[in-house]
Amino acid sequence: MAALPTVWFYTDFGFEGPYLGLMKAALLAECPAARVTNLMADAPRFRPRPAGVLLAALVRWLPRDALVVGVVDPGVGGERRPLLVEVDGRRFVGPDNGLFSAVLQGGRRCRAWRIDPSPFRLSESFHGRDLFAPAAGRLLAERSLPLTELDPGQLEGRYWPVELAEVIYIDGFGNAVTGLSGDAVDPLLFLEVCGRRLPNARTFSEVPPGTPFWYVDSLGLVEVAVNQGRADRFLDLEVGSPVRLCRHAPRP
Repeated sequence: MAALPTVWFYTDFGFEGPYLGLMKAALLAECPAARVTNLMADAPRFRPRPAGVLLAALVRWLPRDALVVGVVDPGVGGERRPLLVEVDGRRFVGPDNGLFSAVLQGGRRCRAWRIDPSPFRLSESFHGRDLFAPAAGRLLAERSLPLTELDPGQLEGRYWPVELAEVIYIDGFGNAVTGLSGDAVDPLLFLEVCGRRLPNARTFSEVPPGTPFWYVDSLGLVEVAVNQGRADRFLDLEVGSPVRLCRHAPRP
């Protein structure tokens, strides 16, 4: 049996309300055979840069030919360009606001195109439904989609640092994901956050209940946690809280 064409939604507007459903309807109108998977619906809200760092950590788990519709778009209705980006075989549809910067910088083979919005009827405030989802549907259905090739080096945020020394996401358990890669980080380092220096542990069971620490999470990012507690409340963390790795232990 042939695999169904699949698109992955990555958005910041949550599961509440009609938004995901309307995006799915717009996509299926162009490609009725498509299958839609919600990769994430609570990406960092209104913040393309941390959302992009998180997206880059997630996409390694997607198929090599994945098509992602990314909608973290605080500039909707403005001058930012609608994009199709291809990175090592994976395709991304969304706004030119830096959302795909970290993905591009992690790729070896990158191309980019501006999507011509003229075939679509656009509202002023919901291009996820009116442009990005139907454009992805046309790609899946191998239908005509007017494109103009761009230099990937000229896209918004193309040369932003791929790591971000701040909290980029807080999950439902209160764990705080940072934009720091855990690759080759010395576990003897401390993580300074909100005036405290936290030790490393390999996992939750290595520290007593109620103890804050940092570890390398399943996405390969440095994460702040409290065993059987909420790090966000314990340490007063929010998206954007700065962090840094340091060698000195906290003062007694």
